[in-house]
Amino acid sequence: MDLRLSVSEKFKLAAKAIGHKVVQYRLSTGRTKVLETKCGKVKGMERKTFYDGESYYSFEGIPFGQPPVGELRFRAPQPAKPWQGVRDCTYARAQPMQKNVITNKVEGSEDCLFVNVYVKRLESPRPLPVMVWIYGGGFQIGGAVRDIYGPDYFMKHEVLLVTFNYRVGALGFLSLKDRELQIPGNAGLKDQVLALRWVREHIASFNGDADNITLMGESAGGASAHILMHTEQTRGLFHRAIVQSASALCEWATQPDSGWAQRLASRLGYKGEADNEKQLLKFLRAASGSQLAQYCNAIVTQEEQRNYEIIAFGPVVETYVDEDCVVPRPHLEQLASAWGNELPLIIGGTSFEGLFSYQTTLQDPEHMLSAFEALIPRPVREAVDANELAEQLRRLKLAYFDDADRAKMELFECLRLLSVKNFWHGIHRALLARAAYAPATPTYLYRFDMDSPHYNHYRTLKCGRHVRGVCHADDLSYMFYTLLSTKLDRASPEYRTIERLIGMWTSFATTGNPNCPQIEPTQWEPLRPGGSELCLNISEQLEFMPLPESKEFVVWDSFYTRESLY
Repeated sequence: MDLRLSVSEKFKLAAKAIGHKVVQYRLSTGRTKVLETKCGKVKGMERKTFYDGESYYSFEGIPFGQPPVGELRFRAPQPAKPWQGVRDCTYARAQPMQKNVITNKVEGSEDCLFVNVYVKRLESPRPLPVMVWIYGGGFQIGGAVRDIYGPDYFMKHEVLLVTFNYRVGALGFLSLKDRELQIPGNAGLKDQVLALRWVREHIASFNGDADNITLMGESAGGASAHILMHTEQTRGLFHRAIVQSASALCEWATQPDSGWAQRLASRLGYKGEADNEKQLLKFLRAASGSQLAQYCNAIVTQEEQRNYEIIAFGPVVETYVDEDCVVPRPHLEQLASAWGNELPLIIGGTSFEGLFSYQTTLQDPEHMLSAFEALIPRPVREAVDANELAEQLRRLKLAYFDDADRAKMELFECLRLLSVKNFWHGIHRALLARAAYAPATPTYLYRFDMDSPHYNHYRTLKCGRHVRGVCHADDLSYMFYTLLSTKLDRASPEYRTIERLIGMWTSFATTGNPNCPQIEPTQWEPLRPGGSELCLNISEQLEFMPLPESKEFVVWDSFYTRESLY
């Protein structure tokens, strides 16, 4: 069975369901190029960009880690071993093993630790700035495939783009307490660390500048990038960061200890002692990877889903510190001393992030539209008594509805609240931390507000064609050429947005400043400590303005003490 197309197939099926015609363009010259790396020779392919047919080089499926199978399943990855001869890197390898959310079939492979390199040119007076992308997918799905993260728009600029796979679901984030077992969790994050080490060590072979690396990601990838700004494991491995639609302080970016490993094993038929982790690990190692992927999210209960606890296996605070530890303490405790406070940062989100929850809310409307208590962040709910929780609910209702007795929300009222709960308040808290602990380091805030009737692909997939607004992940359509991309008129607002967004991101990667000719005469200024949250609003027109969501943060901030806010 060909395992390389699962992410692509998911998009194709979803596109077909909404009547979107998928048109694939595969622009290749057929010419290949062999490069020498420290691990061995790699053969890549010369390709052409979608719009202008400009040449770039593609090296896909380069191993950066040993296959995480057998004794390495669930554990920190080990560096790839050198190889003899020339490795064929003209095509992408398997994505991480996962359950396809459209077909409900398991796809991908446990042998998935591969990196892809796309480079504008292999020779230049100076090595090229490097941009490393971490995909999203709630730590449950995703993969570094060109059909979803095509490099075409970046390859119009003098940069090098790296994408890579990391393990997801139980295979990437299962955690056990017994130190002897060497599975404290966060294997997927450790894959990311190893990939960054690979980039640092090998990227010069591809004409990349190892001293000018920008890490970027969206959703779970954005949270990962922010997490990696805090861990000592990555000190010096990158020099700037772009965090999209996430922060390490988003509630979903850290998972509580809910006995996920035991619950998964029980679902698979484990009859041993629940608290005997050695027996548990032996059972889970004997299970097939497809079984682990098939059921890792099936163990989330309806009650947990109604509390917006939808991720079974994700980043955790590791229960002990070893040489590979990525998250030794809660993110909140690491902010003040984080080495990433020295790095210039772009951070922001889309203007209607909450459309992400459109389908799940409609599937359970009677409950979800009246579940005000679940809107209060879980760590806050767990820290207060019933009287304080009632007071918080009263403040929330007064802030949004001027009615403390409001019993039910309309659909889009609920989704607006979820924009702040799940995304924007976590971003805001990250901004407060930057103002407190990195006041002299540039922090640029953006708000992606390009509401195209036909080019916001993720909104269309999640909500259908009748809904408007800029959904979570809609910005990706303007960053990457995908299976859903169509050829735009160069005078269209959508094409202009691609030019602007890629211009800003590549300018930031090159110089640390996102201002570029594509956005002139607009000037995007970094935030000023003590000042208001001014953002670059990216719509058909660009506007440097106060962040519209800022007025909502007052009530959300009130749920926390200062010490627990940032």
